[in-house]
Amino acid sequence: MEIKEARTRIARRAFLRGGGAMGVGTLAFNHLLDGESAAKNAGPNVPLSGHFAPRAKSVIFLHMVGAPSQLDLFDHKPRLQQFHGKPAPDEFIEGKRFAFLRGHPKMMASPFKFETLNEGQQISEILPHLKSVAGEIAIVRSMTTEDFNHAPAQMFFHSGLNRIGRPSLGSWVTYGLGSECSDLPAYVVMVSGGVAGAGASLWNNGFLPSVYQGVEFRSDGDPVLFLSNPKGVTRERRRRILDGIGELNALELQNTENPEIRTRMAQYELAFRMQMSVPELTDITTEPEEIRNMYGKGTFARHCLQARRLVERGVRFVELYNSSWDHHGGIQKAIGKKAKETDQPIAALIKDLKMRGLLDETLIVWGAEFGRTPMFQGAKLAGAGRDHHKEAYSIWMAGGGIRGGISYGETDDFGYYVKRNPVLIRDLHATILHALGMDHEKVTFRFQGLDQRLTGTESVSVPQALFA
Repeated sequence: MEIKEARTRIARRAFLRGGGAMGVGTLAFNHLLDGESAAKNAGPNVPLSGHFAPRAKSVIFLHMVGAPSQLDLFDHKPRLQQFHGKPAPDEFIEGKRFAFLRGHPKMMASPFKFETLNEGQQISEILPHLKSVAGEIAIVRSMTTEDFNHAPAQMFFHSGLNRIGRPSLGSWVTYGLGSECSDLPAYVVMVSGGVAGAGASLWNNGFLPSVYQGVEFRSDGDPVLFLSNPKGVTRERRRRILDGIGELNALELQNTENPEIRTRMAQYELAFRMQMSVPELTDITTEPEEIRNMYGKGTFARHCLQARRLVERGVRFVELYNSSWDHHGGIQKAIGKKAKETDQPIAALIKDLKMRGLLDETLIVWGAEFGRTPMFQGAKLAGAGRDHHKEAYSIWMAGGGIRGGISYGETDDFGYYVKRNPVLIRDLHATILHALGMDHEKVTFRFQGLDQRLTGTESVSVPQALFA
């Protein structure tokens, strides 16, 4: 069927279904609605204003899948040395549930040396590159969460709920602010290593329109599948096809008022523009050799460099996943290997953004779904690991108005409980929105008769001490 004929049939069907004049009136009313809600329906590739002056324009979210041990990276506990290999205090065990620990486990001190920097920061010897940019980061040592199993905790860390169905943080951000880049997705995801336990649901749009879903860039082959034209189809022919499909979709949108049609139209157009922008973006050979060397080698290093290139082009939210931080055994060797893989690229990302004048407007968040226990897992200390721990762990933030060179919050002498300034997951989410110029209470979406929001309805606090 020719596009012109199909367009005529759809228009005729809409007119008859609407009862003639009623159909015309509905079309006119829809036009008025489109005008009144232009900003709301603009989609993610149009920049929108927040509620107050922002500190940051973009977010780079670094998720270390599996949960690194804060006790071996950022939260040094000398007193653990006195209890190394001894039974844990009864209060750590009685009435507690663990993922894998059984019986009465014993304590384990970190095998690594720590250096105290700036205003009380403690950074492990296995992160030498991060130490060189410690003055730019704020370490939060008082994070706490609600789940100790990976998939639910990952969902909670990203959406504020431990079940599938809620929009991810990146989706909320792009829904609230759109993007300053018209030819790349507003929300980009890159995965190095295995996919997280919760899978692609971590960058899902939930009940928000699907146009706010994260777009995964693959590490090998074409970054985005089916982006290239089929053999024999020129770019000009592709443009004509999209124009015709767009007219048909526009007619159906007027007829049904289905917002997913608007999403489909926007995605078709974005895909067309991405045919030119994505190959240029992912070709890092255009970067000077000294910049590539600064980031180092490996998939994660390439992703960090691409993250800088994305925010440089105005992409709003970039998330990098790095897997295999779930160290139930052999933690000394395993965490050292992961630190070596990620330390140089992350430090390079901070330095590169700062050199380009982008760090002040780019918020970097490093973290995971939970932390690790001060008790060891395994039959003996040699080759032992650490189990999942939700009561206390560490993250860090940099750029985007964050006050660098500080440590916020404190845990007890064993790193088991938060002792001062607890930060809940919803507090972290509100803090990220705050840095972007958004009031978390005002970023809402009507669903199931309620004005839903990322931070829910419970009490939320934004730690102002984190901001410069």
